[in-house]
Amino acid sequence: MPGDVYSVWKGASARLQQVLNPDTYDRWIAGIVPLELTDSACRLGVSNDMFCDWLHNHYRDVIASAVREASGRDCAIVFESGHEPRFPEFRAASPKSRHTTDAATRDEQPVPSARYNPRYSFETFVVGENNKFAHAAAGAVAQAPGQAYNPLFIYGGTGLGKSHLLQAVAQDLLKRKKRARIECLSSEEFANLYVEAVSTNSLPRFRQNFRNADLLLIDDVQFFTGKERFQEEFFHTFNALYNSHKQIVLASDRPPHEINGLEKRLVSRFECGLIAEVQAPDFETRLAILRRKQADNAVKLDDRTLALVASRIKSNIRSLEGALVRLVSYASVTRQEITCEVAEKILLQAFEKEGDLSAVSMDRIQKLVAEHYDVRLADMSGKSRQASIAFPRQVAMYLCRRLTECSSPEIGEAFARNHATVLHAAKTVAGDMEKDPALRQTVSVLERKIKGN
Repeated sequence: MPGDVYSVWKGASARLQQVLNPDTYDRWIAGIVPLELTDSACRLGVSNDMFCDWLHNHYRDVIASAVREASGRDCAIVFESGHEPRFPEFRAASPKSRHTTDAATRDEQPVPSARYNPRYSFETFVVGENNKFAHAAAGAVAQAPGQAYNPLFIYGGTGLGKSHLLQAVAQDLLKRKKRARIECLSSEEFANLYVEAVSTNSLPRFRQNFRNADLLLIDDVQFFTGKERFQEEFFHTFNALYNSHKQIVLASDRPPHEINGLEKRLVSRFECGLIAEVQAPDFETRLAILRRKQADNAVKLDDRTLALVASRIKSNIRSLEGALVRLVSYASVTRQEITCEVAEKILLQAFEKEGDLSAVSMDRIQKLVAEHYDVRLADMSGKSRQASIAFPRQVAMYLCRRLTECSSPEIGEAFARNHATVLHAAKTVAGDMEKDPALRQTVSVLERKIKGN
């Protein structure tokens, strides 16, 4: 049953709280997201690869034992990265019980703040040049839901703070309106709840729950791709809320027009409000994030070590936090001082991984695209508007957005164009790929060449 994983993990979490000390539980267990339970395996989500490795090496057996007690069967524990921890502790109610409460009861009960991670507030969000527009827009929405920007669509790469902003909006509104009806979940959770509602003949309640919300926040919108039934349901939910002047906030790893397989009418709805990009943080912002994150730790790292981590881990905030957690945990366990030299050894794999990411440069993309289309490398930044040159240039811009951590202005500078031209190029290529299988194949081949695969 789809809901089994929630009830099993609830029981396992209670057992783990008994056998682990509070600091260990809060640091390593509380943020685990239950994903799937099968006859042979329990799949658990964590934020990044470092957490996966640490849990696998240090706590897999105790977690397996807790899951065995809760489920009554032996299950292999599988950790999967890329899942943002949503709650400080596992919510008592499963998704099923959340959505079988009638409207009258919900009117009497305020939304519990425990549904949200207190670390994901506006106060803890580090603002930099990479995210200040999205942060300001989210703040405006929280202050005036349904009035400022509706919908607000936030997009950017993995681990850059989109989920943080969504939860910050919810928590900020709850401070001022404790009985606000708020739904904050991922597109996958929305889809699972829809399937459950259909299978239990409770679709009217499902619709009433979501279409009567004051604020709807949906993360990872890109996972609606190709799911026509879910898109149909969400389309009508969106319209009901929008027409009632209720606030909608969406997040994705790419802008609406670049989500292949998303119905055009949904793209149109998503683009009718404000679209805000969250980009990779610069060095100063990364250093500020590390200083903010270590404020609550008993172990403090010196500025030289923090600067080393900030200079070497550039891809996303999640990886940055994971590196800090690994260093602090190592210091706590070994009682050893963390110097730059020690940090280099502990984070060797993380630094090497970042090096692999940075190896995909815009120069390499321009060179390989120029070779593929048999145009001069100089044409990538030249003034020619001939279709035989302009389109390869657009393909190269599209690939720079997909495969590098560079911002749109940085990409524009490399091609002697402006930010708007880069966005137009990405939109054009994404649209053409949706209609042209041959182009999709060409771009796929280019991606493999660029990555060296």
